[in-house]
Amino acid sequence: MPNSDDPRDTQASVRRANLRRALQLVFRSSGAQTRAGIARATGLTAATASSLVAELIASRLVVDGEQAASTGGKRATTLSVDAGHHLLLGLVIQPTSARVALFALDGAEIDTRRITYTAATRDETLDDTVAAVAAEYGDRVLAAGVQLPGTTDGRSVLESVQLGWHDVPLAERLEPLLGVPVVLVNDVDAEAIAEAGMDESPSGYRLFIHLGGGVGAAITLDGELAPGPRDRAGEIGHVQVEFGDTARACRCGRQGCLESAASLSALLGEDFADGMEPETVVALAAAADEHDLAAGARALARAIKLISALLDPAEVVIGGPAAVLGDRFLELLQQETDYQASGTATVPVRYADTRATEAAGAAQAALTAVLGVRWSPAQLVSASRPAS
Repeated sequence: MPNSDDPRDTQASVRRANLRRALQLVFRSSGAQTRAGIARATGLTAATASSLVAELIASRLVVDGEQAASTGGKRATTLSVDAGHHLLLGLVIQPTSARVALFALDGAEIDTRRITYTAATRDETLDDTVAAVAAEYGDRVLAAGVQLPGTTDGRSVLESVQLGWHDVPLAERLEPLLGVPVVLVNDVDAEAIAEAGMDESPSGYRLFIHLGGGVGAAITLDGELAPGPRDRAGEIGHVQVEFGDTARACRCGRQGCLESAASLSALLGEDFADGMEPETVVALAAAADEHDLAAGARALARAIKLISALLDPAEVVIGGPAAVLGDRFLELLQQETDYQASGTATVPVRYADTRATEAAGAAQAALTAVLGVRWSPAQLVSASRPAS
């Protein structure tokens, strides 16, 4: 596979790096890319480019397509992503439910299902579901991305307050059931990955903030995640932003946490829960208390203003189900962040692109982990709607 480098074999490493470059070019221009185009873009010889494409075709990653438009000589054959074999599994774990989605390499979602469980049955239900996917799709599954609330190093869940997990080696548990690599990704990081992927040429810092049952953040730089050395970047939900009489009790046991004021549980009431049907969340938002919305916007603005002063991001993006709060909340938030602090700039705030669904980021993480490539914006949109 293009992303299975052996550092002891320099020649093989160069070959695999070139395979990744060629494959990424096909992903970026599926149906239009050619062998000659790969040679021009990489500076490789035509023979080497053809050899790379032959290996990608043999690995069932790329297929020959139609002939390209004539440029005066023999018409070249176009190349497309092979959507007929390999699949990526995206598993989005929430406290009482999970979404299971399977994607073709071109981003088309070919199967999706939702499962429910209790805290007591969660592990068994997840294991049985993953085993069922393996039994149904066999060796077509190439890799799995597992998205969850909490901190992770990609292999283990270090801590998840929502799931009640601490140091859970989840990837190690699921890999024998699937027989393929499993990568874990924080839910906010997954959203930020999908959001960055919607931009053709992302540049600079982008601050992504998820509002749901909790509050979390992620930072991307030029479209890539900017993680910390201890896998804790973005854990802002339990930073204290309110003090004195205005500080509310938080489920972590402290008072005045950002989550206690700005999570959707705080803004919409205790009836809100992650994984709710969209129409239910819309109904809760319509009945939201204006005082709670204003207080939440004020608390969130404090965090945004400070982080923005440190990073100077191009924009702040609010993700999760928060878009149901509509323009009224966004306007409150922008008003609270627009005050003039000497030396700082006003940073635009917007909601996340709603075309990206919850499993797209997890699937993208799996794709990058196993093949070293990323979907184009068009493919990410395709990954966010069921295949016809």
